[in-house]
Amino acid sequence: MTELIVTNFNRNFTGVSATAAGVLRAQAPRYDLALAGRPLPGCPAPISVAEARRLTRRPPEGRDFAIWHVRRNTEMRAALWARDVLRLPIRIVFTSAAQRRHSALPRWLISRMDAVIATTQRAADFVPHVRAVVPHGVDCELYTPARDRASDWRVTGYPGTRGIATIGRIRPEKGTDRFVAAMLRLLPHHPGVTALVLGRAGRKDHAFLQGLKAQVTKANLQDRILFPGEIAPEALPALMRSLSMVVQMPLYEGYGMAPLEGMASGVPFIATEAGYYRDFSAGETTGWLVQDAEDAATAIGALLRDPKRHAAMAEAARKTALERFSVAREADGIGAVYDAMWRGEA
Repeated sequence: MTELIVTNFNRNFTGVSATAAGVLRAQAPRYDLALAGRPLPGCPAPISVAEARRLTRRPPEGRDFAIWHVRRNTEMRAALWARDVLRLPIRIVFTSAAQRRHSALPRWLISRMDAVIATTQRAADFVPHVRAVVPHGVDCELYTPARDRASDWRVTGYPGTRGIATIGRIRPEKGTDRFVAAMLRLLPHHPGVTALVLGRAGRKDHAFLQGLKAQVTKANLQDRILFPGEIAPEALPALMRSLSMVVQMPLYEGYGMAPLEGMASGVPFIATEAGYYRDFSAGETTGWLVQDAEDAATAIGALLRDPKRHAAMAEAARKTALERFSVAREADGIGAVYDAMWRGEA
């Protein structure tokens, strides 16, 4: 019988989806596993929850139980139903990235988990049953540096000679407005640079998006600050390696994968103090931390004008991603938790 079920119930491809997909690809050769729910890029075709229950109704050979690894409230509920109502021989592992107190329902759900893996020590402070702190990793075989960044940028079809992007949902919490404000300051002094806002706005944030576009039009930069929408996961690695910089300016971030994907691609980052960005920066050798839009525009401009420093940061970014934040390291850390559970260690 199957020894590991990994769940993905969200139809949208989110940061959680991206981290789950990367880990699952690394886990696939290691375990008899199945993905339950929605598809993830590069992963085995998903099965239904009913099929996942069927596959774990008896313990796998040589084990006392199978493991269901969940990452969302809906997935915790499904796993709890399987374990506590259907009485399947399973244990539930939850990955927690939030660096804040959870609301009442998630707190109760998390309290029912058999083990929790926190992505940072800060996240571990807000949840019980923490077995390990295992930072998210990036697939360093999927995200790789460009051989010729300028040529790769031309292939994208976007204008200009260099690209800068912010990646994620378009909403105030993600600091999209701060990125646009920084670009409005920066681009008049750097005529070859194009800025991309990669992501989509939900229905409630539509007015927010339209307001940003109006600012861009008023500044007559609508041909240089572009809103291409959400990029398909399979297209993101090629676009990422063509960029000169990733800029993330959220008000709050649980972890934040975009700078890490950029680092694996040999792309330095500029970011506000959020998520795990300070650790990613490795003493600001791979990225710089900023306070606001004005600070960001100054930092980005300085790095664009210093090709030697940009090249050194790009090299350090790739090296740091490989040595400290690879998805293989994350899969190793998660696997150690599974193994301890299967050995019966408290």
